[in-house]
Amino acid sequence: MELNNVKELLVNPANTVDTDVLVIGAGPTGLALAVDLARRGVPALVVERADGLFPGSRGKGLQPRTLEVFDDLGVLDAVRAAAGPYPVGVIWQDGECKGEHRMAEETQASEAEPYHEPWMLPQWRTQEILGARLTELGAEVAFGRELVGITQDADGVTASFTSGTPVRARYAVAADGGRSTVRRALGIGMTGEPGMTMDPNPTLVADVRITGLDRGNIHFFPPADGEGEGGVAGVMAIFPLAGTEDFQVVAQFPEGTDVDLSLDGIRKTVGARSHLSPEDVTEVRWASDFRPRAAMAERFREGRVFLAGDAAHIHSPAGGQGLNTSVQDAYNLGWKLDAVLRGGAAPSLLDSYEEERLPNAADMLGLSTRVHRGQVRRGAATRQLGLGYRGSSLAVETRAGLPQQALQAGDRAPDGARGGVRLFDAFRGPHWTLLAVGTDTALPTLAGARTVRIPPYEAYGTGVFLVRPDGYVGWAGGTAEGLGAYAARLGVA
Repeated sequence: MELNNVKELLVNPANTVDTDVLVIGAGPTGLALAVDLARRGVPALVVERADGLFPGSRGKGLQPRTLEVFDDLGVLDAVRAAAGPYPVGVIWQDGECKGEHRMAEETQASEAEPYHEPWMLPQWRTQEILGARLTELGAEVAFGRELVGITQDADGVTASFTSGTPVRARYAVAADGGRSTVRRALGIGMTGEPGMTMDPNPTLVADVRITGLDRGNIHFFPPADGEGEGGVAGVMAIFPLAGTEDFQVVAQFPEGTDVDLSLDGIRKTVGARSHLSPEDVTEVRWASDFRPRAAMAERFREGRVFLAGDAAHIHSPAGGQGLNTSVQDAYNLGWKLDAVLRGGAAPSLLDSYEEERLPNAADMLGLSTRVHRGQVRRGAATRQLGLGYRGSSLAVETRAGLPQQALQAGDRAPDGARGGVRLFDAFRGPHWTLLAVGTDTALPTLAGARTVRIPPYEAYGTGVFLVRPDGYVGWAGGTAEGLGAYAARLGVA
């Protein structure tokens, strides 16, 4: 099937549509995966039960590691044009500004880590940008396609829908959210179910228009003295959403409260908890009432079906880890599906998806839970630049006696410029990169890799590094001895 063959799916219900990868869900996870597959030329189809993309901004923080992924996927310029850094927070009490609050520890950009701070972008806008990139690559999303059944055999997966054509695919990826229909159909449990709500207090999240409030700060409204245990449960925060005229209101309520999501209800909340008048809230564009949850799927794969994003792990929004961890899932899986489907790699390569992503997602889930509970601040760990895959079956380190802090196989490959080469420019694209740093050792010819030589660079030391398509060091050595066998195993040669 051609990448853009959505019309066949919609108008030819008598036939089964065939594709290589079926992506179920058009949130950030599914769209990021679809973009990665499309730029590789892998036939894929994205289906979404809703009639359009998600309209709200529940996920609004893009961590530095995600910005690196978006750089590679070709959407960073659009993201940076629409987004902005998190502004300083101001704390209000009785209509007066009482102090400042920074959402995260301040950091500085470096040569190795050029994107050093999270950027704010409403989820709906992130999805629009990814969707536009997908269209640019010749693919589309089939909306209004609600999955009702999924079966698999030794050769592929068959998905059926409430209406329209069934789809036959070699692999399927469930990116259909925390209440994943696919996950439930596969019988994969979530740790913490059924009592997986980590906080029983309902939380209002709403995108609104407000007058009389500046857009240069995040605004925090603590409860008045003595109100924390009663009618007001916690701080209300109002975020100016970068690149829009909207604000996001986040307010927690006591357990058992029936949160009013109407314009009048949100006006009452804002008026009661701030110095603003209820009428200053002029419009509600999207609103949700949710309970922060934390849960992890027992496994990320069942045969030819993979779980990714919220279908695999559900985070508290604190710390901005959920959407970002989900994008990392997609980025890890995309190149592996391509390597198996078109690159000649053994299907066993796909086992490394769960091997690598499940422990990383578990770590991020624990981190977001600790941030939610106020046990840690947002800092280096929440930026996700330190995540890696040391110990993975795909990480082969042939040098002995390296200090723990030295760059090793499994680590994120740093950026930098040496010898007229910027490394992120060299890495960008769906290929592997064979990188020789400070050595003139002979290198093998790898058809699936770009070869780059640079002078010594302290972020790497010296040696030979085979950098994966997702920007992690797969193989490292003092020379290239033994590299060929590794490359052949992964379909690079």
